[in-house]
Amino acid sequence: MPSSIKLLTNLLDYCTEKNKVIAKNIANIGTENYRRQDVVFKDILQESTGSLLKKTNEKHLDIQIDPEESKKFEYIEDKTEEMDSGINNVNIEREMSELAENTLRFKFASRKVGDYYKTLQKVIKGGGVG
Repeated sequence: MPSSIKLLTNLLDYCTEKNKVIAKNIANIGTENYRRQDVVFKDILQESTGSLLKKTNEKHLDIQIDPEESKKFEYIEDKTEEMDSGINNVNIEREMSELAENTLRFKFASRKVGDYYKTLQKVIKGGGVG
């Protein structure tokens, strides 16, 4: 699998987790003392960029990435004290904005992955690329 497709599938995984966290935040908008949550993408990005790096000289250092550790998402709790909803720090406008952005990101990545596999299928069937 090309590294660009691996990066896109990681992005799809991230978007799925991000959607769950946004839904949880929205569902808890009326829950007293609830703290909004978020998902950090950096571990997946590090894994993906690490797979793009190539060793071109035997004197170069190998990149060591623990596959189990890099698959985990880092969930963070928003520590801001602003009570946007009057009950907790969940701001519905912010959550809806992040949901729309995440949806666009997911659609882009899924379309690109789908196009890759459609092209691969054409090549396998002998249709060529184009």
